[in-house]
Amino acid sequence: MFKEFYTQRGEYVVISAEQASRFAKGVAGDYNPIHNPDARRFCVPGDLLFALVLAKFGLSRHMEFRFTSMVGADTPLVFSESENGELHVYDEDGKCYLQVKRRGDWTDDASVIEAFARCYVAFSGKNFPHYLKPLMEEHGVMFNPKRPLVIYDSMGFSLSRLNAVSPGLTLSHSSLDVQGKRADALLEFAIESAGESVGVGSKKLVVSGLCPYDADEMAAIVDEFYRLKAAYLASV
Repeated sequence: MFKEFYTQRGEYVVISAEQASRFAKGVAGDYNPIHNPDARRFCVPGDLLFALVLAKFGLSRHMEFRFTSMVGADTPLVFSESENGELHVYDEDGKCYLQVKRRGDWTDDASVIEAFARCYVAFSGKNFPHYLKPLMEEHGVMFNPKRPLVIYDSMGFSLSRLNAVSPGLTLSHSSLDVQGKRADALLEFAIESAGESVGVGSKKLVVSGLCPYDADEMAAIVDEFYRLKAAYLASV
């Protein structure tokens, strides 16, 4: 699963800028310029780390992911399991990028894991403009248009069963907690399969460098998002 998006070098997982960018656009539908290979502040999508954790350690009924730092291109990463069952992703210097807690039953069924990973990543990739723009507009704030900064803080979910076929995620509730120049965005989602509820979850984002909402500036950013999307789709 997802082997085309990383290279295994001994104990290390290495993700190139090109691999990360292909995952962001092709799997997550995320056209954030920060995932472009030539981006000055390039970072590997957190959703790729999420997908690789599931691929390597399986899918548990209850999981919590906390992203502690951004991963740069070609960073040698170790995916490890501690004695208490917690999972960690860290580099060769011991810097931790992701902490995962899990409990309950689990499965290593590749088809189940890939279906769940892909449906979550497709949902998660819609952060902007689908979910964040309406929230920021409602609260009269937005990120700095010259240096937009949205950080993936954490996510978690609980599943009632692990054999869901073709699961789908839908946004059930969203909120924005503004605290001065930053805000916490909470996206809650429902997980369904064949019309039946099979779980719930949530995702937290941190939006920094807030300024007053400007409709014209936001429209330009949204236009650029769809321009990048169209350019990518035309290239594949």
